[in-house]
Amino acid sequence: GAEGSTLMSYFSKNQIQALKPKITFSTLRDLQCPVLQSNELQGKPDESCGTEELFEWLGAVLNQVSLDNKSSSFLSTYCCPQPNTMVEKAFLCTITGFIIPEKIIRLLEQLCCYFGEPKLAYWLTLTVHGFADSPVSWRENEHGFHKGGENLYNFVIFRNLDYWLQMAVGTNDDCPP
Repeated sequence: GAEGSTLMSYFSKNQIQALKPKITFSTLRDLQCPVLQSNELQGKPDESCGTEELFEWLGAVLNQVSLDNKSSSFLSTYCCPQPNTMVEKAFLCTITGFIIPEKIIRLLEQLCCYFGEPKLAYWLTLTVHGFADSPVSWRENEHGFHKGGENLYNFVIFRNLDYWLQMAVGTNDDCPP
């Protein structure tokens, strides 16, 4: 209607343009991955890793931290939690931009379809990071972006379609209900 054309003229007059999300693909070779069991959230010694170990490992992988535990810089060393397995090839797709919840749900559904055919992977993951200053709040509390702005969630989907949902929010934020 009339409001739409006024809004569009405002955007074009002020040189504001819509941007499409940036998509990057990469292949990680010879990656040590934690062994996970869908029914073992805490993990079991010598059998599987727990949710916290996985979450930390994912952060290291997504931030391209070396996982070889060599003390070359003495700032930090990290290695894949035990037990783990060597994966010849892992695929990483990163989408950067504003993505509406409906698109995230659609992506999650497509990832679940991955297990419809026999595959070698036992699990896969979808991590969604919110912008640090996004207006995220739970239980009527203001989002604490001035303290760090953490707000993310991670789905770990298993071959049997069981899943784990991990959520992280800032220290001043409440967890979702």
